[in-house]
Formats: sequence, structure tokens, C-alpha cells
Amino acid sequence: MKLFENTEVAFALKSDSQLERAYFLFKMIQNQPMVRIGSAVTNFALKVHLPIEGLIRSTVFDHFCGGVTEEDCMPIIDNMHQNGNVHSVLDYSVEGKDQEISFDDALSKIIRIINFCEEKKSIPFAVFKPTGFGRFALYQKLSEGKTLTPVEEEEWQRVVARFHTVCKLAQEKDVPVLIDAEESWMQKAADALIEELMQLYNKDKAIVFNTLQMYRHDRLEYLKNLHQKAIDHNFHIGMKVVRGAYMEKERERAEEKGYPSPICKDKQATDINYDAAINYMMEHSKMALFAGTHNEESSYLLMSLAEKHAINNNDKRLWFGQLFGMSDHISYNLANKGYNVAKYLPFGPVRDVMPYLIRRAEENTSVAGQTSRELNLLKIERKRRKL
Repeated sequence: MKLFENTEVAFALKSDSQLERAYFLFKMIQNQPMVRIGSAVTNFALKVHLPIEGLIRSTVFDHFCGGVTEEDCMPIIDNMHQNGNVHSVLDYSVEGKDQEISFDDALSKIIRIINFCEEKKSIPFAVFKPTGFGRFALYQKLSEGKTLTPVEEEEWQRVVARFHTVCKLAQEKDVPVLIDAEESWMQKAADALIEELMQLYNKDKAIVFNTLQMYRHDRLEYLKNLHQKAIDHNFHIGMKVVRGAYMEKERERAEEKGYPSPICKDKQATDINYDAAINYMMEHSKMALFAGTHNEESSYLLMSLAEKHAINNNDKRLWFGQLFGMSDHISYNLANKGYNVAKYLPFGPVRDVMPYLIRRAEENTSVAGQTSRELNLLKIERKRRKL
């Protein structure tokens, strides 16, 4: 049996009823028109304040999220760590806020999580999105090389200060920080800021991690250029490597605005690009890799690269990461072999986390084979348990 086919290990932490719920959810997600209609209806119902939060909470929310608050998430975090040797990354998944008060609120959340990480071995990383700390339009304006107004310049300095507050504390507490990537038309400004932070806080080891979305065909080149800067300025590179989450949006915008799409031409090109990035990182020292992937082939490749470069399964410079509620067959079987594995555990008020959940559902319908693979494994485990 291949490693990722062991459903007994994969679903050991799921009760029979949780297994049934997962099977039902992925059955629904497999139906593209249903996801589209469901998303629209849910958005409408929340907008007009229909009382559907309880229904969302007991189905899709509880499957893909840890809870409404950090405290809510603790039973799941403890269970995964104690019984499955799988770590958690607490991800405050509230999106689309653009008020200073929201950014300050997100900052205090991350500070609390970093302090939390220091005491809990089960939470090895903190994480935030650049737009959690500043307005999207501000990043976009800087990415386009436009000059900020004096008021915007002050606003940007507050964004920079939030990043520094988090990274300085992370360095003091020895808690690495993953900074998510977002849409390509705002990413240039985020990259430039994160490079400055790496130069400052990654002198001895990788504390600050940027994210490479490998469905973008320019990211391997970006990594190589960054590597040269790291050699010149003597700092470590921390990188979360993912395939990416905004493909449809990226292609639509490129077409609408008439510029070449930044996205690889097809799935195969993305896979090649992803594997090339992890290959490059494993070949060079002073790099720490968080491989965010639900792809079995890339996971097998990374295991063989670790072996080739004599990197121990539990070396802290190498992590595998999956989203909570997905790809348990990868997470738990890797952890069972002693690899460092972390589940991204989203949390936040049900209403505020909906954009994240809808994106998850849409992503599952658009990734060919992802949902059928989940369903097939759940079927095998149901049969094994004779449900």
C-alpha cells in the first residue's frame, strides 16, 4: 500500500458521524452548479440577516474551521497534536476589512497568537495576510509604482510598523511567521516589504516567511533573485510554497484589462513550476521550506529530496502543510512517519469567515480530481468501518 492510501491512519481522529459529514460535504462540493448557487444563496442570506449561521456552523464551518475564537480551537489543536502528531497554524481568516481599527485588531490577534505559540508546542507558526494589516488599494498603488499622497504615506508607515511589531516579537519569542501571498497586482509591494524584514530578522535563521504562489510563471525567477540578495546581504530565506488560490480571478482580470496573464498556461505547467521551486530550495542551505500542498506527487518528491540531501524527517527547516478539513490522508500519514506537519486552522466569526469558506468550496470544485480523491478515500474508510 502506498503511504497516502492508509485511510485508517488518515481518518483515525474522525468519529463515524464526522466521517459521514465529510462524505456528505465533499459530495455536495463535487457538484459545481450547486456550489455556485449555494455560495450566492448564502451570501444573500447573510446580507439580509437571515438566521442561517447555525446551519453553516454545523456543516461547512465546523468541517473547514477550528472555531470562532482561538479558545474555541484548542480542543481540536490538542486532539490533532496528542493523537495524530499534527501541529496547527491558527489562521484568523477574516477578509476584506479596510478600516484602521480592523488592522489594529488583526495586529493584536497576531501578537496574542505569537505569545500563545511560545507556550504551545502544538502551534509552531503564526500567520497573517498583508491585507490584514493594510488596505489592498494601498499595496496596489505601490505595486504599480505610483506616488502616495502625504496622507497615504502616513498610512503606509502604519502598515510597515505593524509588520515590524509582529516580526520583532516573533524573533524575540523564536516563533516563525508565515506571511500569505495575495493577488498579483498588489503582491510587489508586499514582497518588497517582506524582503526588508527578512534582511533584518532572518540573520540567524528563518523567522519571516514569504509565500510563493507557483501558479504564477514568474515566481521561480523571483526565488532565484531573492536567493542572490540573501547571499549578498547574508540572511536566511523562509518560504511557504503553494500552488495558489486566486486563479480564476487572476485570469479574468488579465483578460479584462488586456495584459498577459501571470498564471501558468495549465495545471501541468503549475505542477512543474511547484516541483522546481521545492527542488531549488532543498538544494541550497540557509533556506527553510513550508510546503503547502495537497498534491501527493509533490509530497512524495519532497520526501525523496529530504532523503537525498540527508535532511531528517523532523528537521525544523522542513514542514508540510495542508488545510484543516482537507487531505487528511497526506497530513496524518506523513506525521505518522515523523515528518513535521501542520494544518492551517482558520477561525473567526462565522459571518466574517464566509468569503474564505466560499473560496475553499470553489477551489475544490475547480481543482480536477481533488474532490473525487477525498470522496474515494472517505468511501474506502466507510467500508473499512462498515458504516
